[in-house]
Amino acid sequence: MNDMILLKMGELVLKGLNRPRFEQKLVANARRRLPPYGEFKVWCRQSTVYIEPKNDECDIDGAFEAMLKLFGAISVVRARACEKDAKAIAALAISSLGDALRAAKSFKVESRRADKSFPMTSIELSQYVGGQLQEAYPETAVDVHDPELIVNLEVRDYAAYVNTEKRPGAGGLPVGTGGRAVTLLSGGIDSPVSTWLAARRGLQVIPVHFFSFPYTSELSKKKVLDLAHTLVPWCGQLMVEVVPFTEIQEEIAKKCPEEFFTIIMRHFMMRIAEKIAQANGCGALITGENLGQVASQTMEAIGVTQECISLPILRPLIGFDKAEIIARARQIGTFELSSLPYEDCCTVFTPRHPKTKPRLAEVIAAESALDIDALVERAVNGIERVRV
Repeated sequence: MNDMILLKMGELVLKGLNRPRFEQKLVANARRRLPPYGEFKVWCRQSTVYIEPKNDECDIDGAFEAMLKLFGAISVVRARACEKDAKAIAALAISSLGDALRAAKSFKVESRRADKSFPMTSIELSQYVGGQLQEAYPETAVDVHDPELIVNLEVRDYAAYVNTEKRPGAGGLPVGTGGRAVTLLSGGIDSPVSTWLAARRGLQVIPVHFFSFPYTSELSKKKVLDLAHTLVPWCGQLMVEVVPFTEIQEEIAKKCPEEFFTIIMRHFMMRIAEKIAQANGCGALITGENLGQVASQTMEAIGVTQECISLPILRPLIGFDKAEIIARARQIGTFELSSLPYEDCCTVFTPRHPKTKPRLAEVIAAESALDIDALVERAVNGIERVRV
């Protein structure tokens, strides 16, 4: 029998009457990821999503790797199925786990009996199959305390399963169960990670990038689109909104006190992002802000930044340190891209001595020299939308 993939749910099992909605979204998201790997049957039963290839042409290896990036699954299991009979289960374990058992010095069997009508208890099934495996592979010792290999068996509604590989899943909640939000995506290390963390909590994200040509190059924009492409296997298809930001930054540099450049720039980012959010039915903005990391991310600066809009601003990285952010960036595959030496708009027009404890009244007075509404409107009208 062909291998199957089982997706095990984590916190989804704690949901109440709305749990079917989360399960249905997880199944739908899995189905959307699978077509590049062939035709699969996907269904949900007993807190598990089953993915079964419909023919021998399916790329089960590729499908398995894709499911490791599916938010909502706490573990991803590769398994083979057989009838719910102890002898059949033992025979399948013997035939499918030979290489693993010969390579291991010790093993033990762990069983889970979801179908309580099965005549053996979990312990009895483990003992029986363990004995059969010991006879078939006498060179591999049984060790129930510290085994090198764990053989996992499951007896479920329709069949019994022998797990041949089990790896941690992406966890979190299925994308789309938490609503929609605009995420500010620069070319740095932080914002791709904050975008990933927001999607992991079930948010469907719309990335917004502020582009200041010619101060930032086309290569810097390509870098951001490449980052978005790296996030697609986790977040699903993305529509990146590229905002022309040059005029706004030049006007700020000409007409505003230098110490407020960064705060005023971020005010404009929030205003424009809110316009995009409202046009797309989004309920929040997401930023990569991290308390105390730079001058614009002091408590006072963060407080002033959010005063110019009405939508909530979510900051998934607020309590992370830089080492934790870098480790997560490496995990999700964005670190190397983020490290490429192409400037983004946040690194141009940087004040020599930025205000670290701004007051809202000071910022409002400083930006009063600007035609805010006209600048925002022209930026929004000039947006370039790129589907990734």
